[in-house]
Amino acid sequence: MSGEGRVYDVLVVGSANADLTVRVDRRPGAGETVLGTDLVESAGGKGANQAAAAARIGGRTALLARVGKDAYGDLLLAAQREAGTDVTPVVVDEAARTGTAMIIVGPDGDNSIVVSPGANAALTPQDVAAARQTVAAATVLSLQLEIPTETVRAAAVTAEECGTRVVLNPSPVPERLAPELLAAADPLVVNEHEARCLSGAADGTPRDWAHALRELGARSVVVTLGADGALLLDGAGLHEVPGVTVDAVDTTGAGDAFTGALATRLARGDTLPAAARFAVRVGAAAVTKPGAQPSYPTLADLDALLGS
Repeated sequence: MSGEGRVYDVLVVGSANADLTVRVDRRPGAGETVLGTDLVESAGGKGANQAAAAARIGGRTALLARVGKDAYGDLLLAAQREAGTDVTPVVVDEAARTGTAMIIVGPDGDNSIVVSPGANAALTPQDVAAARQTVAAATVLSLQLEIPTETVRAAAVTAEECGTRVVLNPSPVPERLAPELLAAADPLVVNEHEARCLSGAADGTPRDWAHALRELGARSVVVTLGADGALLLDGAGLHEVPGVTVDAVDTTGAGDAFTGALATRLARGDTLPAAARFAVRVGAAAVTKPGAQPSYPTLADLDALLGS
């Protein structure tokens, strides 16, 4: 799909959360209290993360989300503007609090997250309908599942009507993904846990999961493998993209960095394997710094860290 005549490379319809992060020497067990570092407040949410990642690397990006009329909402909007995202479509909701994510980061950089949706739960199909011209102005629409499912469905349907390509990251992973969403995904972007759950092949390999998901209806599939890169399946066959070795500090938001970068390069006309190779580099760079959006690289950052 060509981006000729389109205003945006990527429109993200999704969540925006304030990330409240504490680092610990070890995660607490049930009923246990442990001491952590000072609380760090930063911009997050899977939708806002993907938008910031896309904008940071030069993608013409817009975000449709809901935030509360509060300090966290101001924080999120400021972070998007700083990244270069067009926040004109964002709805400021006076009746709801901005969504928050409580994040515990262990010494290995891995994290555990609990999300309170807040205003994200109030993003409606009517909001999508009101933004139809924005959907039509985008080459790629990026979706996740931290907003109501009916809103995600409405966005996917609108994208199809407008000739806009859909990139879907089904996270948090549902028990079952609606067939029409699976069919809209080109690609479906899943990590190993999500791939295993949605494919129904609990004892399989990433290859098995990718084939199963494509047989279930996805037009193309990307299975992210963390430090090991990614595995892709599309009409041209199976492709393996090797990982990039870095010193991981915090994996929060790395998958969103990958997806935002992938969507941007697809919008610019890259093949899926070429877009994934670039996205793996962006995801690797993101884990070398703490936080989600604060860790996302510009093109200059990427070249300085990993070379051109």
